[in-house]
Amino acid sequence: EVQLVESGGGSVQAGGSLKLSCEVSGIATSTCKMAWYRQAPGTERELVSNISTNGDIYYAGSVEGRFTISQDNRMNRMYLLMNSLKPDVTGVYYCAARCYSWVWGRGRTDDYWGQGTQVTVSS
Repeated sequence: EVQLVESGGGSVQAGGSLKLSCEVSGIATSTCKMAWYRQAPGTERELVSNISTNGDIYYAGSVEGRFTISQDNRMNRMYLLMNSLKPDVTGVYYCAARCYSWVWGRGRTDDYWGQGTQVTVSS
């Protein structure tokens, strides 16, 4: 069974920092495109950052320069370092994985999600 478990969320004042972790079990992160999503109250879930299997990285414009995504395939973990936090990034942060495999000679893609961790930034 594949599981993604987020940790590291919390409450912080504007300008502070947090580091989120996503621990993955049941599948190798090296076979997955890993991502962080955020869902603020009353809004749809949105992509914050992702890292592809070849190391390509994407950041949403609102966080570029302040957030850093990283992945440790040896530990099967992904991280999101969030600096210079602002109240507008408050929400539940979800770890996600799109994992690629071959089954009976055919390519297969499976998506997995964690339960989320709350991040609250106060002004």
